[in-house]
Amino acid sequence: MVAGEPSGDLLGGLLLQGLRAHWPQSQSMGIGGPHMASQGFEAWWPCEKLAVRGYVEVLRHYREIVGIRRQLRDRLWAQKPDVFIGVDAPDFNLDLERDLKSAGVRTVHFVCPSVWAWRADRMAKIRQSVDHVLCIFPFEEALLASHGIEATYVGHPIAQAIPMQVDTAAAKVALGLDPDRPVVALLPGSRASEITYLAQRFIHASRLLSTENPHLQFVLPTLPALKERVQALVASQQMTSIIKVLNGQSHLALAACDVTLIASGTATLEAALFKKPMVIAYNMNWLSWQIMRRQKLQPWVGLPNILCQDFVVPELLQEAATPQRLAGAVLNWLSSPAKIDHLQHRFTQLHHALLRDTPQLAADAIQKVLSR
Repeated sequence: MVAGEPSGDLLGGLLLQGLRAHWPQSQSMGIGGPHMASQGFEAWWPCEKLAVRGYVEVLRHYREIVGIRRQLRDRLWAQKPDVFIGVDAPDFNLDLERDLKSAGVRTVHFVCPSVWAWRADRMAKIRQSVDHVLCIFPFEEALLASHGIEATYVGHPIAQAIPMQVDTAAAKVALGLDPDRPVVALLPGSRASEITYLAQRFIHASRLLSTENPHLQFVLPTLPALKERVQALVASQQMTSIIKVLNGQSHLALAACDVTLIASGTATLEAALFKKPMVIAYNMNWLSWQIMRRQKLQPWVGLPNILCQDFVVPELLQEAATPQRLAGAVLNWLSSPAKIDHLQHRFTQLHHALLRDTPQLAADAIQKVLSR
């Protein structure tokens, strides 16, 4: 298995629960993180090695990433696993899967690449590379089938990990916060590049929000490896006494918050499943942005908006992601209780649509691939 970032590690860990229940004696190894390790996974490299987003950013790490893929491919060619499962990270995994499939290794890709949002040209590559795709969104199975790609809708595993109803007050207490004061969760992302391009904007926005409403509380969950850097950014904005920086605990932060300022990515879906109003933001290297925007197929970037086919939450991207506009969008949510109620109803419907027995459905699909 290969998971290329913390969100993939979470998905991989949930998938491994089902695989271990189905095949108790199975062994799993490759690239992963702590969630996968907790299910007995042997990580030859940590998933953080691949956690790079954006064309220019990837170029800076290109030699190392290609070297890891070559070493992993050679090792798997020699060991010939029963099945290879690529967890998301299509730019890394599809090439690896193609090579392994040509060598007779069965390949499964978990999480359909976002061909419905951008880079539709990847359909041919998916067909060449994988024996089966495990889809996490309902519409993907038929879309892939229309291109001759076998797929199974297994639901989204995070929909199982997040409760349908959340006790926000209890989560605030668990984080040492005042349950009677509103909380803003700042989630600038888990990649080093996202800290570079987004964290300072989010912290600056929180300073503006705190000036406007001193009653607000702020939490900022981050990875232990990035915590020192994030704390330095918080200190540079004189917000150390106002923003509580957490070791991980992003789910607890989302459960506790009344609104979240959040980087575009998987975390926005997690926020939707926690039924939280959000402001989605993203900023990256200018050249990477110019390339990506030209390949976009839909008007939305955030997963909640894509799945609801509407701008149910605001998106402030690139030049629009100024601290002033971010702060203003957060304040709009805090002053709109009726709008929040409507949003929470839509997110509850979305949660029900994504809730399936993902580990069992995925194990059944993989069993069919193996039994051919």
